[in-house]
Amino acid sequence: MKILIERTTENDFSQTENLTRESFWNLYKPGCDEHLVLHNIRNSKSYISELDLVAVFENEIIGHIISTKAIIIDLQNNKHEILCVGPLSVSADFQKKGIGSELLNESIKVAKELDYKGMILFGNPDYYHRFGFRNAQEYSITTKDGLNFEPFMALELQTNGLEDIKGKFFEDNAFITQPNELIEFEKQFPYKEKLVTDTQLKH
Repeated sequence: MKILIERTTENDFSQTENLTRESFWNLYKPGCDEHLVLHNIRNSKSYISELDLVAVFENEIIGHIISTKAIIIDLQNNKHEILCVGPLSVSADFQKKGIGSELLNESIKVAKELDYKGMILFGNPDYYHRFGFRNAQEYSITTKDGLNFEPFMALELQTNGLEDIKGKFFEDNAFITQPNELIEFEKQFPYKEKLVTDTQLKH
């Protein structure tokens, strides 16, 4: 199948938000807020239009990825700009066909061209290790709470790009949503039932 990876346009915003909602609904908690996070990202200073990408098959958007500006604050309180990856979504009918990989590979390629030094994400190590992501602890990078765990991973985009970037990782405030804000935003979408799933129980 021939997949095109393209820059997202404003006309795609609503569709990609709905795709994100469908992809994350009841995955990690009852319902989800990733579609609101995506919406808020696009209205934030962390937004990078070149890293807002869609996968298109036969004129239909079947996948989406976004990476945003984030910072690492070191022990001297210096701020270092880095990228935060996600959300990444693929339509249920097209999963396990390599579309997520194509989106991520293109995102990495564009990020390198834009001269970013590294990117951070939270995800499944078994999946993301194949792209070169490693436990962020290897680069002396922790979460904002000073923690490290396998799903918290970093990737150098330039040779030794993270060598001088050590400290705590902070994503944009767009990733923090409020319950009332989510309730209001949900009114734009078709009703879906919130459920507790086995995946949530494992988390």
